[in-house]
Amino acid sequence: MKSCWHVPAIMRILAHGAYHKTGAGHWVWAGYSCFALSRFGYFRDGLFLVACSLYAINRWGLKPRIHSPFLHDHFNDLLLIPCALPPFLMLLRWLNLRTHDKPPETREILLYLGVWSILFEVVGPHIMRNVTGDPLDVVAYTAGGILAGLWWHRYRLSSRSVNEL
Repeated sequence: MKSCWHVPAIMRILAHGAYHKTGAGHWVWAGYSCFALSRFGYFRDGLFLVACSLYAINRWGLKPRIHSPFLHDHFNDLLLIPCALPPFLMLLRWLNLRTHDKPPETREILLYLGVWSILFEVVGPHIMRNVTGDPLDVVAYTAGGILAGLWWHRYRLSSRSVNEL
């Protein structure tokens, strides 16, 4: 793998943010491949954008027209982690509570999967009217979290499998 190259200070100033400092203290052009694979897009993340689009299509397009228990009860639950985690992690980053811009780590996915499952399926039904907890929702949250985690780490997983050959 190529190492990231250093950028003189004058170039960083002229680039107006096109260069970023790595954890090792090196300056890297945002378009450089070693940077692009490790930086998480948050609101620009492809999975986030697709999942939010699918949520909107299901919520306002499909559910009113198609009577499917899966679309009505669990499809949007699959999208919880890919839709909710990137903005939440961006908020944590803005508050300096998240110190890196890597894709969501497994522990972050598991933590918020657990927190949101308890909040939505245990606490929520006690504080909101006409809401019931559904263990199948937690199964859908988990399935969506697993798929999202695999997607966000696909480069690392594929490079690991190639290196093992």
